[in-house]
Amino acid sequence: MAAQETKQDMGSGSIPKLMLNLAIPAVVAQLINMLYNIVDRIYIGHIPDAGASALTGVGLFLPILMMINAFAMLAGSGGAPRAAIAMGKKDLESARKILGNCFSLLMIFSVMLTVLFYLFAPQLLRLFGASDVTLPYALSYARIYILGIVFVMIVMGLNPFITTQGFAKFSMLTTVVGAVCNIILDPILIFGLGMGVRGAAIATVISQAVSAVWVLCFLRGSRTILKLSLRDMKLEAPVILPCLALGVSTFVMLSTESILNISFNSSLSRFGGDVAVGAMTIISSCSQLITLPLQGICQGGQPIMSYNFGAGKKERVKQAFRCQFAACTAYASLMWLLMLLFPQMFAGIFSSDGALVEYTVWAMRIYMAGIFSTGIQIGCQQTFMALGQAKISLLMACLRKLVLLIPLIFILPRILPDQVFGVFVAEPVSDILAATVTATMLFTRLNGILDRGAGGQKAQA
Repeated sequence: MAAQETKQDMGSGSIPKLMLNLAIPAVVAQLINMLYNIVDRIYIGHIPDAGASALTGVGLFLPILMMINAFAMLAGSGGAPRAAIAMGKKDLESARKILGNCFSLLMIFSVMLTVLFYLFAPQLLRLFGASDVTLPYALSYARIYILGIVFVMIVMGLNPFITTQGFAKFSMLTTVVGAVCNIILDPILIFGLGMGVRGAAIATVISQAVSAVWVLCFLRGSRTILKLSLRDMKLEAPVILPCLALGVSTFVMLSTESILNISFNSSLSRFGGDVAVGAMTIISSCSQLITLPLQGICQGGQPIMSYNFGAGKKERVKQAFRCQFAACTAYASLMWLLMLLFPQMFAGIFSSDGALVEYTVWAMRIYMAGIFSTGIQIGCQQTFMALGQAKISLLMACLRKLVLLIPLIFILPRILPDQVFGVFVAEPVSDILAATVTATMLFTRLNGILDRGAGGQKAQA
């Protein structure tokens, strides 16, 4: 009955109401998930005497963290829409196989990444811009976090399968449970037991483990529509390859975010030193206040669009896209305004070092100048994903970072008189250009995609 009720709502309920019911918990979940990434930095940045150096060191771990997330979402963001499309076609057996295959893939990724990153962490952190001062902090945090990769894989890779079934509130609780643990454990381990950055990493691993148990208990329980079963875990090429084809765009987005972070840190370390890298750590944390809720909004729109696309209901897909696009654009514009008006407030959350805060305020106003356009770019790019358009989604994912931003990070400092300004201004230039191209691509292709339908057939209104 619960499964039938969810299907009926997806196929015939009010689109704005469905968006609210699915997107609000997803946005809250993303904001809480953000606490996993930034609450450590908030506490670390206020460690007496060592806060600025420790914060910079932990910030150098971000490229590794992003790569871990990228592999988790390769399975999660590719498998969940495919499962939703199968559910829209009333093919629950295929949807369950997708879930089981994605779980197996996540376990393979866990072993591979744990071994690779643990062995080569010192060399990677040096490559990312660690100095003799910041490397000890970065390595202490990295080695502990890496041992908990399997928990990150389960939480990030399987939680989308809970959301796509319509259990958005339960999906939100996955991150709530872990974040609450993290917030409680951080001050105890960092300050109470004097463990510093090691304590922050241990708190995060424990919290992710609690969330992972929560996810697995749900997907093995009686409430789920798609049950995780051993018989569905044998990897089958016809099942897993379409998921990888769709998930590769999100993988590229997150993995290029890692390359992007490396590019920023290496350029800033060269032209501005540790203080510039520290400012980038704070700015990256603040930018998550914009990008993660946008992803949450799209997680609310994705099941509606995917299900109705699979069911051949073209007008409902369009309505869901309009709601998603409006919400993404409005939120990004609001946060853009707040970041430009009150940069000192945001910077002060992460550090009490006056010089670092002052530098960050200057840099943030440059970096955030075009951030309003990310709502347009993410809203459109994620729509391609929801409709199973893997190739276009991948192209749009590559455009902003690989084609535009990373080259500009190295080109602009060579042609502008202020080299550090050149590094930071690359962000708004690429943001606006990418949003323009992605929106144009979607608006010119959407009707054709909907007319062809999920199976290439003519869709119904």
